[in-house]
Amino acid sequence: MPATSGNGAVTRSTLRQQIADALRDEVLAGRLQPGQEFTVKEIAEQYGVSATPVREALVDLSAQGLLEADQHRGFRVHEYSYEDFRGIIEARGLVIEGMFQALDNGHRGYRDLDDPRTAAAVAGVRRRGEEAQRAATAGDITVLIGYDLRFWRELSTLFGNPYLADFLHRLRVQSWVCTVQHLRRLTDLRGSLWSGHTELVDALAERDTKAARSIVAAYNTYSLALIERLAAG
Repeated sequence: MPATSGNGAVTRSTLRQQIADALRDEVLAGRLQPGQEFTVKEIAEQYGVSATPVREALVDLSAQGLLEADQHRGFRVHEYSYEDFRGIIEARGLVIEGMFQALDNGHRGYRDLDDPRTAAAVAGVRRRGEEAQRAATAGDITVLIGYDLRFWRELSTLFGNPYLADFLHRLRVQSWVCTVQHLRRLTDLRGSLWSGHTELVDALAERDTKAARSIVAAYNTYSLALIERLAAG
């Protein structure tokens, strides 16, 4: 019947997203290593589900650049090079610069900071930043990634363009996948992780895009130098 078919489609779509999210978390946590291969059947058996939503989830992650499809062997985790990372940082910087320009130009899509609802949203972003900073200071990369992704997702949402927010989120996931492949070689990450989240959101709350640009530029320079050193070593 139509109703049953519709519910089945929703269930499969939800399952597809859940599997994609779980596998992305496995990659970010380092439990799925760069170059590691697996098949649809193996993942379906691991999660106890049918092959169809698994195949769809793996295709989605391949489209996002996290996996590579091999016609004969299935899928494998994409291994990012330093040049890949540099390209991601450049693309990420262009998107963020567009956000700053929108704020400079008073773009109508940017939510009014004087609106109490926006002020509450900014406060929420800042709380995510505080949690990210605590995780960075403690060297807990798994917790940091979760809060960092939420921080940037919620921050970019303030600019009123969902396409921009989605694109930036994808770039940040890719940059983290690339980063963890190198950072997990270190036994102690304390002092090695960026923790300028609250400074950035405070600068933007004051509409001080000059300071915000300086914070992001320093962040990108530090990240590139760190990954270049780790990739070479």
